[in-house]
Amino acid sequence: MEAAPETWRGRAVAVATAANIGGLGAGPLLAGLLVQYAPYPLRLSFVVHIVLMTLAIAAVLVVPETSGRTGRIGFQRLSVPAEVRSVFVIAATAAFAGFAVTGLFTAVVPAFLSGVIGIGNHAAAGAIVCSLFAASAAAQVFAGRMDARRAMAVGCGMLVIGMVIIAAALHFSSLVVLIMGAVVAGIGQGISFSRGLAAVAEQTPPERRGEVSSTYFVVAYVAIALPVIGEGLAAEAWGLRTAGIAFASAVSVLMSGFVGSLDWHLQEQRYGLLG
Repeated sequence: MEAAPETWRGRAVAVATAANIGGLGAGPLLAGLLVQYAPYPLRLSFVVHIVLMTLAIAAVLVVPETSGRTGRIGFQRLSVPAEVRSVFVIAATAAFAGFAVTGLFTAVVPAFLSGVIGIGNHAAAGAIVCSLFAASAAAQVFAGRMDARRAMAVGCGMLVIGMVIIAAALHFSSLVVLIMGAVVAGIGQGISFSRGLAAVAEQTPPERRGEVSSTYFVVAYVAIALPVIGEGLAAEAWGLRTAGIAFASAVSVLMSGFVGSLDWHLQEQRYGLLG
């Protein structure tokens, strides 16, 4: 956001979050294509990633700094100042739910395609996983002018609908319905995540933006990592289909309650009931 030119300042958050989510989607797609159609399937994707990281490091080194080089490399402190805490809790909850959905989808889809539907093509699995992230990235770009808190409610509502569709796809073993659920859930995740980050950034003092943004992303990445472990344990005990449906249903119920409470909070703010 600080490095963006003035003409791009309003779109900086959307561009940054879309690049983040776009990378998460491009990874499975590129890896699936390399594993399926290129030689050295267990090595080549890592070589490509190392090359891309090298280019990224070079790009970071040539980008001009937005402040003086007065600090040292170290761990970023994680904290949320009091003046932004209330909106951070709302935004971080929405981000946690959205990334838990992406974690579930990326974990379940390849095994579901091969074990239930009978599609063993790795490129197809990568493309379907990518569809969720692509929908998310596109939604972030087009949702940039939505009111942040209202956008989070809308995004979480779409997450609920997407998880219901994904649960139906797992139940009926439908590839078409699975892709539909991925697109709907991806749009919901993209809107809630990007507008949540924007709401947090708007209320955070500039000198503390680094630690608050880092905290926000830690919440998101914990969500994409830890629930997947629970999903794997549940799949071992109940089977992939049952575990996936149970997880999708649980997220839908929890997010439905969150959307209701967020909408009530917005109504209070609108009519001045909070003073």
